Amino acid sequence: MAWKFEPVAGPFTGPLGGLAWDGSGMLVSATEAGFIYRHDPARGEVTEWRKYANRVNGIAFAPEPGVLYGCQEGGRRIIQFQPGGSANPTATRIDGKVHNFPCDLCVDRKGRVWFSDPYSPVLAFGPQIFPALDHASVLRLSRDERAHWHLDRVTDDTVAPRAVLLSPDERTLYVAEGDAGRSGARELRAYPIGADGRTEAPVVLHTFGADHRGAHRGIEGMCLDAEGNLVTVCGSRRSGPGPHAMVLTPSGTVLESHPLPGDLPARCAFGGADLGTLYISTLAGELFTVTGTGRRGYKRF
Repeated sequence: MAWKFEPVAGPFTGPLGGLAWDGSGMLVSATEAGFIYRHDPARGEVTEWRKYANRVNGIAFAPEPGVLYGCQEGGRRIIQFQPGGSANPTATRIDGKVHNFPCDLCVDRKGRVWFSDPYSPVLAFGPQIFPALDHASVLRLSRDERAHWHLDRVTDDTVAPRAVLLSPDERTLYVAEGDAGRSGARELRAYPIGADGRTEAPVVLHTFGADHRGAHRGIEGMCLDAEGNLVTVCGSRRSGPGPHAMVLTPSGTVLESHPLPGDLPARCAFGGADLGTLYISTLAGELFTVTGTGRRGYKRF
């Protein structure tokens, strides 16, 4: 059955990025504009949730009620937004060096933040005194026994990691590798996570090709449905099959693929009272929803 997408907000000025359901509304980051907006489906309204977000992209809630993490590309750090309105920085250095430009993230049940840390053509705000790392990896942010933040490198084979996601049992890390603007593979990879928290060699679940118009755009955003399948958004009008939403099993079998009305999809997340509404944001500044998919979102905590 074809999915029917409905525009619910936008187009905004500049791209939209991360999505996070707060229980009654969907938060969406306006990356370049520096806002986090909130869409209230009951009222059909969009309001400002946070100003001066400093180019936040991916967002995700923590196990603690009301705490939201954001990939602050403009500040080259993961930021922690508190329910009362304050915001706290976290660790920014790994092996003594400032990490790159966090893009997407997910939070596990222990409160650890797993995030992609690619390079970016857009410079961070302020003086450019910290060079980029010599690698673009997935990093993990966690607290030590004194509650101090620290960073660990999780992948050592990525060149341009984009979307990241944990399986329901948190024993597999899914990583969308590759950017159509860079050379190299564009793949969906599954990294087993050992008992010590380290990742093992990945399995490639899906590969994106190229045609006479250029490289096909890979996965930019993904979320889980209640059965543990991966709901992903990928593609563009520039090449390949165009922008679409694709559902894959944990082993990589493609269950469904649906064309999207907007170009350059950015993120996807389930919302609604029963987590039965799928939201999709785009780099063109549009926010879409689709219901009646027969799927519901997975609730981690």
